[in-house]
Amino acid sequence: MCRLSPLSLRCNVPDPSDQIVPVLLGERSYDIVIASGRLAQAGNIVRACLEKRFGAGRSSALIVTDQNVKAHAETVQRSLQAAEFATEMAVLPAGENTKSLTVISGLYDRMVAMKADRRTAVIAVGGGVIGDAAGFLAATYNRGVPFMQIPTTLLADVDSSVGGKVGVNHPQAKNLIGAFYQPIGVLIETDVLSTLPAREYRSGLAEVIKYGVILDADFFEWLERNTSGINSRDASVLRHIIARSCQLKADVVQEDEYERTGLRAMLNYGHTFAHAFEALCGYGELLHGEAVSIGMHYAAHLAVRRRLVSAELLTRQQRLIQAVGLPIRLPHPETLSADQIIGRMQLDKKTVGGQLRFILPTRIGHVDTVRDIPEADVRAVIADMQQPV
Repeated sequence: MCRLSPLSLRCNVPDPSDQIVPVLLGERSYDIVIASGRLAQAGNIVRACLEKRFGAGRSSALIVTDQNVKAHAETVQRSLQAAEFATEMAVLPAGENTKSLTVISGLYDRMVAMKADRRTAVIAVGGGVIGDAAGFLAATYNRGVPFMQIPTTLLADVDSSVGGKVGVNHPQAKNLIGAFYQPIGVLIETDVLSTLPAREYRSGLAEVIKYGVILDADFFEWLERNTSGINSRDASVLRHIIARSCQLKADVVQEDEYERTGLRAMLNYGHTFAHAFEALCGYGELLHGEAVSIGMHYAAHLAVRRRLVSAELLTRQQRLIQAVGLPIRLPHPETLSADQIIGRMQLDKKTVGGQLRFILPTRIGHVDTVRDIPEADVRAVIADMQQPV
């Protein structure tokens, strides 16, 4: 499942306990290193990956982090300094509002002040918000500088740190402004998950469940059997769900890096609803994974209504979502009208010519992109979800 690649061997990742998931994209290939107790060695890993891509030379780095994980970022900074990087750190406010052009503009000023050049690495230490914002900074400053992901949340581990999507939010829609920009490497340190708040941890599990629904029925069944270990954050369980999720996403990204064939769109299962919910509730009211779990529940209801699947899939998915403590309904569904939700969904990147497209399951382990769904069916699902339980 996870193997050492030639790139990994040259990037000086010698610990045999590490799991390596290669993302094979030609000259943009990189490795996801899944490790425990390696955060203090991050500097050596960053340098090795940087020199593999750009050759030896003096290097500098801007560490982008937030207030919640500053201690982890300081560990990374010490390791970079030990690896002879000149470093600076930008500590941003925690939360979705950090993903804005205003914040990025301030980071451009920091890069100019430190005389950043094309060997200056941007190092993201944080969750998905930090990874997306720092990645957008790296993609756009000086037409592109090296970028390294060191995610600190389960959601970022299995989703946003993999695949090269970076961007910021617009007041009208989430992730409306962005780019495809691959990192030079990803270091996933599992030890940091022990300090992750319970709500944040559960949020990441939504994306894990998503991979089972869309790509791997055996993995979905494994998750059903191992909810106890998942909820207790058992170390071996964590390594397995992270490695398998990363491998599944990497397989898709390798086939459709820029979302041109439609294959990568399957990763957006539940997200057409979820992005609308996040925007309408106000960024930060719902965590992304919470919005995704609710969105998957809505999408499965729509699939049942369209007779694409039986109610059994809906039941199994709902049971697993709730077993790990995730929601299936909006906190105040009566405050959002169908007009509002559909209007926001029409801004979604999967919408073409104003026509909504949904990623819907046809069985556990497989989804399709479905077009031309009558708006009446979408409205009916929204109405059903607004009914009292």
